Amino acid sequence: MITKTDICTIENSKIIVNNEIVFESQSEFFSDFAKEAYKSLQLNYPKFHKMDNLSKLAFLAAEMILKGDQSRTALVFANKSSSLDTDYKYQESINTQDHYFPSPAVFVYTLPNICLGEISIKHSMQTENVFFILDEFDENFINTYSEQLLHSGKADKVLCGWVELYRESYMAFVYLLTL
Repeated sequence: MITKTDICTIENSKIIVNNEIVFESQSEFFSDFAKEAYKSLQLNYPKFHKMDNLSKLAFLAAEMILKGDQSRTALVFANKSSSLDTDYKYQESINTQDHYFPSPAVFVYTLPNICLGEISIKHSMQTENVFFILDEFDENFINTYSEQLLHSGKADKVLCGWVELYRESYMAFVYLLTL
């Protein structure tokens, strides 16, 4: 039987960990909120400032939960709109000949699983990771998939989550599962 331990929710300019508000902002824009949270929580990962907003959202949520050695922690995430927020920004950079300037720095984030890569790099994770695109958060599906990873011995823990971000609408719900 799996056990859900730590839980982090990020929405409405608040970061809540295990039902306790750990950060709150008055910012109405996600990018401002993310910068304020990064600074206030004293996170030390300079690559954070180069990430797209979806990666920042996933990274912030993961940082609230992941402590110590995470090399045997798998990642199982999902959302509805994939990397659409970044895809639009990239498309804007190539729309017209006059303003044609495709940015490799933006292009690299046109896959939703890149946010898992950012978390994996930060925590030296060497296990499984998967990012599903679903119509809505399906905790049963996520937990069943995670339980298989745990029982297979491929991971000791699984960080699971829903990280949805499009324009200024965002929500993260991330939790840790163990046997």
